Amino acid sequence: MHHLIYCTCPNQEAAAKIAQRLISDKLAACVNILPGVSSVYEWQGQIETAQEHLLLIKSPKARYAAIEAAIKALHPYELPEIIAVTIESGSAEYLQWIDSCLSTQ
Repeated sequence: MHHLIYCTCPNQEAAAKIAQRLISDKLAACVNILPGVSSVYEWQGQIETAQEHLLLIKSPKARYAAIEAAIKALHPYELPEIIAVTIESGSAEYLQWIDSCLSTQ
């Protein structure tokens, strides 16, 4: 099984730092960074808005705990968004590629 993990970051620098670590530590096969995400949310009783960068992290489900720990260690937010969605189906070749990228661990 595989996950698509969502994580928002406050800026390009934080997003790139997390993406690089996840790839170099072989926790994820691919991380897309989508700039210009507009977020509206409630935080500590106030409605907030922010421009963020969204990470789309592709990885085997078995690496979720390590990915969450790595994000929490690097992320500047007090409470970073880390949401994993199970990939129910997808290109068999692409899913095999994910596994092949991470097969050394």
